Amino acid sequence: MTDHPVARRTVIKSAGLSIGAGLASGITSAHAQTAAAAAQEIWSGEYWAHKGNVKLAMYRKRLTAPAANAPQQPVLFLVHGSSNAARSSYDLTVPGSGEYSMMNVFARYGYDVWTMDHDGYGKSDSSGNNSDIASGVEDLKAAMPVVTQETGQQRIHFYGTSSGGIRTAAYAQAQPEHVDRLVLCAFTYKGEGAAEIQRRQKNIEALRANPRRKRDANMIRSIFTRDGHPGIYESAVPEAIIAAEMKFGDTIPSGTYLDMAANLPVVDPTKVMCPVLMARGEWDGNSTNDDLLDFFRQLPNGDRQFVILPQTAHSAGFSKNRDLLWYVMKNFLAAPAPMAS
Repeated sequence: MTDHPVARRTVIKSAGLSIGAGLASGITSAHAQTAAAAAQEIWSGEYWAHKGNVKLAMYRKRLTAPAANAPQQPVLFLVHGSSNAARSSYDLTVPGSGEYSMMNVFARYGYDVWTMDHDGYGKSDSSGNNSDIASGVEDLKAAMPVVTQETGQQRIHFYGTSSGGIRTAAYAQAQPEHVDRLVLCAFTYKGEGAAEIQRRQKNIEALRANPRRKRDANMIRSIFTRDGHPGIYESAVPEAIIAAEMKFGDTIPSGTYLDMAANLPVVDPTKVMCPVLMARGEWDGNSTNDDLLDFFRQLPNGDRQFVILPQTAHSAGFSKNRDLLWYVMKNFLAAPAPMAS
């Protein structure tokens, strides 16, 4: 399907969220955020992009409502992975726990933060395809005119986790003119030697046979146990995701799983021209250090970093050590441009 040249905006829903403001400056722990007495309102909005006849739901958060004469804020676009939609991936509320919304965290850092439900996920329409990596690139192409129209910016930062990182890297390869700095978390290049990729390879025929796969409560819980270190997550996290996701049904598109099982690599690192941060949890079963360093060494831009997050597995943004991810992201995205020799 082709993307619509100008995506249509919906009515913006403005909402003040009462949340701990412990990360307004610097990094503090999730526990400190929970204990913080101060509250900070974060403006939120919802939009639609059009990929042909398929409507794609988009979400936005920032500290203040957009205004015509206000200074531009740097834009950060968050791209979700294979098994959950955008809001449960990046704007999750975990009752009784600390901050789990990356959208809130980076809105407090001064970013204009966006995310979207890909084709067949969350509130977005389904084209009936399997929403593979190529489809995800078309989704991002359809979203970019909305971001440009609303922010006035042609080049923005991107963050993708798991297959969202593959989607984002493939988009950076396809439309480099729109990508400023790129963060790839829990990425997979070729998948060689990765335990989770080997498990998916056993299901290739089933993934090929159906554009959607089963994603029930037990499957969501398995995301947090499959790497062998369930203690690095709070038990309330998968339950909060289940509560957010089950309203969309118990199946999701199978395309990214199939791509990761049968079609890797789908990104050529020599064609990703922007600055790149690669962050990997030390126990991430979707990759190995060798796999990712192979990708990293081929990146043409000298402005690049490779970070291993200790005591962390595949779902770094949901771990007890998620503030380590936020820390390296914040410093990378805010890095000054290097001077030319």
